[in-house]
Amino acid sequence: MTEARDAQRAAVYAAENQVARLLDRSAEFPVAEVAGSHVTLPVERHFADLPSVQAYLDKVLALAWVRQRWPDTAAQPVVVRERRGAARAHYERDGAVVALPLHHGGTAWALRELVVLHELAHHLGGDADTGHGPAFAGRLVELADGVIGPEAAFLLRVTMADQGVTIG
Repeated sequence: MTEARDAQRAAVYAAENQVARLLDRSAEFPVAEVAGSHVTLPVERHFADLPSVQAYLDKVLALAWVRQRWPDTAAQPVVVRERRGAARAHYERDGAVVALPLHHGGTAWALRELVVLHELAHHLGGDADTGHGPAFAGRLVELADGVIGPEAAFLLRVTMADQGVTIG
């Protein structure tokens, strides 16, 4: 992908990283002030292994509202596999594969709900929608809202807006 075609990529990742940091500290600080609002931070799922990610994705794709919202792509199963490179997760359209690194620097950073939903948002976009544009950002926020909760969607909207991400 060229930079012009995926101009929001870095900003989307920056916003997600901000939300992940907030969620990582939610046990110690369960309420955060964000954009002038006090938000009770939701619990984000963390996964033990790839089979647990696979089971989670299967369940999300089976949700009635997900199937209604994205009927064509939600009906297509996703396969989870280990990614060799430890620094990134990615989605492969060919085969509908979510590739996740298991460890990086002693942590399993990719085995978390926000990362998995990010890759699922790519899948639900279908063949015509690539990159991290407004439609992708909208899908990610919608998934966060319906699966993690409205507080997670609010956090994503605010941090994306701060990063200059357009949400479609």
